[in-house]
Amino acid sequence: MFLQPTELTLWSDEHIRLAISAAGIAFWSWDVDTDRLTLDGHGFDLWGVSRSSEVTFAELSERIHPADRDRVRAAFIATSAVIGPYEIDFRILVDDNIRWVSARGQGNEAGIVGRTMFGVFLDVTGRKQAEEGNELMAGEMSHRVKNLLAVASGLTAITSRSTNSTKDMARELIQRLSALGRAHDLVRPLRSQDGKAALLGDLLTVLLAPYDDLGAFSGRIRVSVPRMGVGEATATTLALVMHELATNSVKYGALSSETGTLDISCNASEDEFLDIIWTERGGPLVSAPAQAVGYGSTLIARSMDQLDGALEYRWEPEGLIAILKVNSERLAR
Repeated sequence: MFLQPTELTLWSDEHIRLAISAAGIAFWSWDVDTDRLTLDGHGFDLWGVSRSSEVTFAELSERIHPADRDRVRAAFIATSAVIGPYEIDFRILVDDNIRWVSARGQGNEAGIVGRTMFGVFLDVTGRKQAEEGNELMAGEMSHRVKNLLAVASGLTAITSRSTNSTKDMARELIQRLSALGRAHDLVRPLRSQDGKAALLGDLLTVLLAPYDDLGAFSGRIRVSVPRMGVGEATATTLALVMHELATNSVKYGALSSETGTLDISCNASEDEFLDIIWTERGGPLVSAPAQAVGYGSTLIARSMDQLDGALEYRWEPEGLIAILKVNSERLAR
C-alpha cells in the first residue's frame, strides 16, 4: 500500500529522526573491501567507543563477548550468501557491563551500494534479560516440581506400608501432602539477606496453623524463634517433621487435650547447631514408648538425617519436649 501525497507530509525528516531516536536505532555501513564500518552517533554510544569517522569491523568485534565473537564474525562474513534480510543477536562488553545487541541488515549483496552494506544495531538488553529471567524461573519451577514429585513418591511408599486400608492410606497421605503444600506456598526468594526462601518463624506458624483451631481456644500454639532464613529443601523437610510431631501430639500428646499448649522456641547449640525446641504442656501424662515404632518415626529420622541433625525426645510427665538439632549452615539451603 502506497502513501498518498497528503500522508507523506506527515513524515518529515525531523519526524523520522524522532522516531529513530525513540526506537534506539543505530545505523551502520560496512565497506566489504576495506572492512571499514561507519556508525552514527548512537552507534558509537551503544558500543562505547570514541566517536570518529570510521572504525574497522575487526576493531569493533574486539568488544564482542568472547563466547559470541567467532559466531558473529562468521555470520558477517557469510552475509553475502544469505538471501534477503538477516538478524543476529550477540553480547558486547562496555566497561564492566554486558549489553545485548541485535544486528540487522540485508544479505546476498541486497542493498549493497558500491560494495558497502547497510544495516542497523538495536539495543535489546532489556528483552534478553527478561528472556533469561523467564528461562531461570522455568528451570527453577522444573527443579521444584521434580523435587516435590520425588518426595511425594517416597511419602506414598512409606504411607502404603504404615496403613492397613486404602482409606487410612488416603487420609494420611493427603495430610502429609497438605503439609508440603503449605510449606511450598510460603517458599519464595527473600529480598533481605535472611535466607533463601522463607523465614523460620513464618514457616513454623503456617505449618502448625491447622492444629491451632482443634482445641478450646486459639493461640494455644505459640512460636517464638529468632529471625532467620530457611532454604527450599530445608523448608520441605521441616514440613514433614512438624507434621509428624503435630499428628502424634493430636493423637497422644498435648494437642489431644482441648486445653493443651505447644510452644516452639530456639536457642544456639554447640558446634554451630541450632536447637528447635518443641514443648508440650497441659495434655495427658506421657511416658517414653518401649521402642520407637511406626513409619512416622522412620520418616522423622530420615528427615533429620537430611538436615545433618538429630531429634532428641524428653518424655516428661507434664508433656513431651522434642529438641531438633539442625546444622545452621544446612538451614538456609
